[in-house]
Amino acid sequence: MSFAERVRIQMSRWISDPDIVMVAVSGGADSVALLRALVETIGNSRLTAAHLNHQLRGNDSDEDEEFVRTLCAKLQVPFQSLRLNVGTVAVDSGRNLESVAREQRYRWFRDLAITKGVRFVATGHTADDQAETVLMRILRGTGLQGLRGIAPVRDLGYGTQVVRPLLTSRRSDVLRYLESLNQDYCTDESNFDLGYQRNRVRRKLLPTLAVENPAIVEHLSQLAEQAAEAFSEIAAAARTLLASAELPEAGDLRILRRGTFTEASLYLACEALRILWRRENWPIDAMRRVDWERTIQAIQSGGSVDLPGPIHVRCAGNVAQIGRAS
Repeated sequence: MSFAERVRIQMSRWISDPDIVMVAVSGGADSVALLRALVETIGNSRLTAAHLNHQLRGNDSDEDEEFVRTLCAKLQVPFQSLRLNVGTVAVDSGRNLESVAREQRYRWFRDLAITKGVRFVATGHTADDQAETVLMRILRGTGLQGLRGIAPVRDLGYGTQVVRPLLTSRRSDVLRYLESLNQDYCTDESNFDLGYQRNRVRRKLLPTLAVENPAIVEHLSQLAEQAAEAFSEIAAAARTLLASAELPEAGDLRILRRGTFTEASLYLACEALRILWRRENWPIDAMRRVDWERTIQAIQSGGSVDLPGPIHVRCAGNVAQIGRAS
């Protein structure tokens, strides 16, 4: 089966005629191969392309944008780009550059898709990207949720989804496909900078592991799939637990039955709280594992705890009151 046909089969899991697909095209090999494969299999009349110029590499960033613009004109695919100084945004927010770039990119893709009435945004993440992500999370001390790696489908909100049809394809498949088309692509020199953890994992750790196990990428991808399946069941049980624990709100306070959490396992109880935090838009990234465990212990023992946010947990009788500090 050809590379393009495999892409078409993956896309058919999510889209059907006459869905329009927005393709996120950076100019790199993966996204260029995705665009070419979709033109080949579903046609350019059902495609539109988007390119975010992060303005991080000076003229190189502008040249990437122009390359994608020219390619889309050649393929007769509508093209739209945005120039955004992501470095300035990261400095102003005091946050990690890579996470800010990713957040800004997906936010623009979502907003552009909504404007164009497009439901699906396709990105070029491959099995190699999946393996790198799983390894990076293991190195950082992830749990089962993190082992899921890159999701094949991600909800961006407002009826828009990211789909990743190359997650079952290797980067070597991408390069062979582009070579067969005599299609060039852009090379981001920052991908060779070993100051970034992903580049160290890609250039050093994965090749070393592949010496011992040539199928390491496939095995890590399978691990991500299995973790996703297991976690989906845990998440469903956690939603049920939270629903059974919740009582009517008291102003800005969320009220939970303490007994429901006393009977639950620590892991399931923590996951139920994470669902609550995400729903209420409380600062979940500031919460460490010890904070979740302190919260469960306070609820089970009838105590209290102050958390990042600041969020306060106070127990009174058979209920726990949770909310922002006034």
